[in-house]
Amino acid sequence: MKGQYILYMVLDKETTITIGKLGTFQFQKGRYAYVGSAMNGIEQRVARHKRKEKRLHWHIDYLLEHAEIKSVETIMSSTKENECRLARRFLKTHQIPVPGFGSSDCSCKSHLFKIKTSKNLKKG
Repeated sequence: MKGQYILYMVLDKETTITIGKLGTFQFQKGRYAYVGSAMNGIEQRVARHKRKEKRLHWHIDYLLEHAEIKSVETIMSSTKENECRLARRFLKTHQIPVPGFGSSDCSCKSHLFKIKTSKNLKKG
């Protein structure tokens, strides 16, 4: 299946993380959402994100060394542009903790957001 996904995560404590070549950033304790796409298989991409043992490749891999995925939302779509539409929706109501996170292949300000609500953060 092709489409987009949103990872809802929790970071249990304030943490300094080096995100590949993007740099080193201070992450506040709290809830985060990451918008991504998988045009060659959402199931495999999400399963990779959930694995603890993996080569660090994408920006999200570095954060997931410290944060726990609480839930995942998937949206079936045949176009990658929907990833940026989703990110723009989050931008309207949530903070950007790291500019450029997950958006090196587009013009979005970020695909990672610090969220204020506990919605979608149930275990599962």
